[in-house]
Amino acid sequence: MKRIEAVNDFVIKFANVNGSGSASANELFAKAILRMGVPVSPRNIFPSNIQGMPTWYEARVCEKGYLGRRGGVDMMVAMNPQTWDADVAEITPGGYLFYDSTRPIPPSKFRPDIEVIGMPLTEISNNTYADPRQRQLFKNIIYVGALSVLLDVEAEVFEKLFAEQYRGKEMLLDSNVRALHLGRDHAREHLQAPLGIRVQRADQVGERIFTDGNSAAALGCVYGGATVAAWYPITPSSSVPEAFQKYCDKYRVDPETGRSNVAIVQAEDELASIGMVVGAGWNGARAFTATSGPGISLMTEFIGLAYFAEIPVTIINVQRGGPSTGMPTRTQQSDLLSCAYASHGDTKHVLLFPEDPRECFDHAAAALDLADRLQTPIFVMTDLDIGMNQRLCQPFAWNDARGYDRGKVMTAEELEAGKDFGRYKDVDGDGIPWRTYPGTHPTKGSFFTRGTTRDPYARYSERGPDYLYNMERLLRKFRTAADLVPQPLLRGAARPTPLGVIYFGSTSPAMQEALDVLTAAGIDLDAMRLRAFPFPAVVDSFIAAHEQVFVVEQNRDGQMHAMLVNELQVDPARLVKVLHYDGTPITARFITQAIQTHLQGARAPLKEAA
Repeated sequence: MKRIEAVNDFVIKFANVNGSGSASANELFAKAILRMGVPVSPRNIFPSNIQGMPTWYEARVCEKGYLGRRGGVDMMVAMNPQTWDADVAEITPGGYLFYDSTRPIPPSKFRPDIEVIGMPLTEISNNTYADPRQRQLFKNIIYVGALSVLLDVEAEVFEKLFAEQYRGKEMLLDSNVRALHLGRDHAREHLQAPLGIRVQRADQVGERIFTDGNSAAALGCVYGGATVAAWYPITPSSSVPEAFQKYCDKYRVDPETGRSNVAIVQAEDELASIGMVVGAGWNGARAFTATSGPGISLMTEFIGLAYFAEIPVTIINVQRGGPSTGMPTRTQQSDLLSCAYASHGDTKHVLLFPEDPRECFDHAAAALDLADRLQTPIFVMTDLDIGMNQRLCQPFAWNDARGYDRGKVMTAEELEAGKDFGRYKDVDGDGIPWRTYPGTHPTKGSFFTRGTTRDPYARYSERGPDYLYNMERLLRKFRTAADLVPQPLLRGAARPTPLGVIYFGSTSPAMQEALDVLTAAGIDLDAMRLRAFPFPAVVDSFIAAHEQVFVVEQNRDGQMHAMLVNELQVDPARLVKVLHYDGTPITARFITQAIQTHLQGARAPLKEAA
């Protein structure tokens, strides 16, 4: 057997039982490698059921800096007997299996093409600790200690992390350090170390930070000026308002009175939460809600009201597997159509597609500006992979001189001076009317807000021409939005090519790696990362410049593909679907194989065209 040999380039996966306390230990392991200057991209794969179900934690260690899932497992830390067979089967030939050898396991349960490392973790823990809960929790730290020896991770890094985590709690600090060294001592005495895969100090993390997208989006809402948040708990978005509360407790408290300067409401359901946000937006507040696909379904009528009555609303949609309740703890990009055209009748909504926590921060703040500027709902389309997994990203940046873009808001002075005010009147061709805040003027500037048709001065009307005027003006506003939203980013191939690829959101890390792999294999593609809908004109130009364009997305029905065809009237034959939707984050290997397989079948036509 030829074992895998690699320094700072491997995938390790932990198979645990949900509720066993393993998550914090596994995260500690990932952070220790980061502290050694080696990029790590971890993903927590957990069930939507209660304690006792299987859970996994996959960490990719990659000095080159690739942060997407690679595919394959080089080392499995198998701590769950229920999933043993599947976990062992997942290991790449030549890889490593680390397991608790306290109880004997039949030889038939192992594979001859992997290296097996057994350590009596339960026995060590039981001999050291009397309390059953301590035995379980510290067993996790013991295996982290053993792995630190097997993979050559410095003990001092863990000890410093413990010191930071348990500052002022010396008893917890000492007990965790003791458990760590129990594992290290046993590994040094009884196991051959280091393994063929190991960690070596590097300097490839730089100034990047390690955080999750939900926390980043919440902080973006704070910096973006949100003063109202209304929400109803739903996986995987609940930690957005929870983090918003935490940041507001720190940054939004009046230092003189001690009173909070925000309103955060956990509503009785999704309908109530979006209703509160719409009401707050109408009243001039910057307001947002966070939810996922099932919540969007319940909110659609209020979303339609906000669209037609032209009320600023920000909705952070942390997408998950669907339909219905689907896979609440798995990731997908499956709400594009339901958000882009949410509600009944003719609607088109602005969608923003962040690729990582940094863009979650940026896009959340930008969404609040866009909602005010365009007087419409704005969706920030993140997903579970970005939202709940910690990711390396560039530090957040904010210009303190930046002002909030409140859009066309007519003042009392302008009204007093006799400026014409038509609440739903297009005065300059961009489709965006003027609005007033409630109470702006004692006698002027008021209007009825309704979900029914009205004329440009907000007077009730069911006349066909008035309805047409409103609907066509809303389309002009949508076209205006195409120039205001974050623009696509291009990555050109080294040589002219008839092939392009379009991707967005959480596909980005895997796509960046796939492009490098494909280039090395002699396949050149121009790449465009979409960052928003509506699509700017450059998207149409990009597609027109290529014979075939791959559209990479994480859903079954090719929703982005459908939107490109529908909005740009592109020949569907020019767009090739690359679809991944099993609930796990897409991998570079999947993208590469899908594109190579397609090109092998279409090689002759492409060669003739070239």
